[in-house]
Amino acid sequence: MPAIPRVLQDPGSHFFLFGPRGTGKSTWLAQTFPGARVVDLLDPEEQRRYSARPERLREIAAGAPSGAVIVVDEVQRVPELLTVVHQLVEKRVPARFVLTGSSARKLRRGGVDLLAGRALLRSMHPFLACELGDAFELERALREGLVPLAWDAADPAETLRSYVGLYVKEEVQAEGLVRNLGAFTRFLEAVTLSHASTLNVTEIARECEVSRSTVDGFLSILEDLLLSFQVPVFRKRAQRLLSVRPKLFLFDAGVFRSLRPRGPLDRPEEIEGAALEGLVAQHLRAWCEYSGGDERLFYWRTKAGLEVDFVVYGPGGLWAIEVKRARDVRPRDLRGLRAFMQDYPQARALLLHLGQDHLRVGEVDCVPCGEFLASVVPGRALA
Repeated sequence: MPAIPRVLQDPGSHFFLFGPRGTGKSTWLAQTFPGARVVDLLDPEEQRRYSARPERLREIAAGAPSGAVIVVDEVQRVPELLTVVHQLVEKRVPARFVLTGSSARKLRRGGVDLLAGRALLRSMHPFLACELGDAFELERALREGLVPLAWDAADPAETLRSYVGLYVKEEVQAEGLVRNLGAFTRFLEAVTLSHASTLNVTEIARECEVSRSTVDGFLSILEDLLLSFQVPVFRKRAQRLLSVRPKLFLFDAGVFRSLRPRGPLDRPEEIEGAALEGLVAQHLRAWCEYSGGDERLFYWRTKAGLEVDFVVYGPGGLWAIEVKRARDVRPRDLRGLRAFMQDYPQARALLLHLGQDHLRVGEVDCVPCGEFLASVVPGRALA
């Protein structure tokens, strides 16, 4: 399969590049910096070498030509290298450092703060529909997700089944992040029931038969491993009583589908609806981060139960976005958006649906979901 150009741009200075495994960080780096010196810490021999002697990186930088790029892949595996990089950056060595990671846990505790202000932060997300172009298929994206590792695989379903197992083995188990791996595995299944829903820690704890504090720790691990993210409530100039809990999303619709338990009590439409909302969420989140501005992603829910799935707010505008799995737009589908527009008449209201028609119902634009996702291009306004 030919390489698919990504929207991420080289920031032109030292930077961290975070992203879950399989999102294409190494591929993008190889394409962007073809002559870079790569320190691959996924290689056990390389990891042992730099763990024993992290100052070796200083010698590599001293021998590098002016303008060289030094990539340290999966830097969280030897966080001591961050101290060396910090020293080299302070001395203004002529080389440029690119540090990648698929786990922010160790770096958050000891590394990123050390380089704050000296290295930019960038993220690599799953494919966007605009990156895939004509190859994007909404049904396939909902079924298999958009993680490049799975998208390019001969058997995407099998790749997704082994994907989280790889994380559990190489990150959670190897680093000793949890004492009870069985409880964490049960948590991974239980947390999918909260995907695209308001986060209820007590309910997850009851499902997993562990304490609330244990679930809080597991959620922190999941977020540190970049496998999930939370969307807060939009509260700016609130005129109603609002929910206080964030929404939880796994980072990719395909990973969600592979983890979600299925059985006689699991309605397919619930799973498909959560997958669709998650797919929109990952696009909007990527759009906010890739665009490089101050746009932020929220949702809106009142104590009375009125809800808007997503609110995007920033200097570029205010968007209220509702996602419906139906092919036809019904009046009740617009209740949340209309309530939001009463409070924020300057907002642009969008309802995304699975039909084919573009509709204008009052102040709400109703847009086919696949077309909307294809129009989500970083650096451009939302449709």
